[in-house]
Amino acid sequence: MAAETYDPRRTAVLLVDPYNDFLSEGGKVWPVVQSVAEKVGLLDNLRAVVGAARQSGVRVVFVPHRRWEPGDYESWTHPNPTQRNIMVRHSFARDTWGGEFHPDFQPRPGEVVAHEHWAQSGFANTDLNMQLRQHGITHVILIGLLANTCIESTGRFAMELGYHVTLVRDATAAAKPEMMHSAHELNGPTFAHAILTTSELLTALPGEGSAA
Repeated sequence: MAAETYDPRRTAVLLVDPYNDFLSEGGKVWPVVQSVAEKVGLLDNLRAVVGAARQSGVRVVFVPHRRWEPGDYESWTHPNPTQRNIMVRHSFARDTWGGEFHPDFQPRPGEVVAHEHWAQSGFANTDLNMQLRQHGITHVILIGLLANTCIESTGRFAMELGYHVTLVRDATAAAKPEMMHSAHELNGPTFAHAILTTSELLTALPGEGSAA
């Protein structure tokens, strides 16, 4: 595979669902992903990618899941299994600590926070595509949670819309190693243009070769 290159004027890091419930000790979903997250060094790798993107001029775009509110999904005809779990667990509840972004991943002035997605794709029923197009983005780098749900669905949708898609193996996590394997070894190659490690991505970002 040829070395990937990323023009900072055309590239965005999509940071998906960086909530305390996913990423912080005490979060409702942290125990589900903790083993895989710690094994791959998720938090350090997220910090590295976001920091390198900002330093190199690559746009950081926040892609948040719907923050649960009372009544969500209860009258729906076909809530999916994740939404049914949210109805019970109240993951990412609005106006709670768990529904806030992790303190290390706060939007900076000028950074886009897309409209919240209801299911798994950050594009479906949101303004994400419009925001990316208006900022001239052609390449998207996906990081965050979960590898086999929101990351995969957002990446597939991005490919269908004509974006160049990069997955980062160790800047995401899932409930089981098998899910990570499926996301990166089986499903990812069917839609992603590049599947890199954090170290490989840092080398590819403008001015970041020495950081890797």
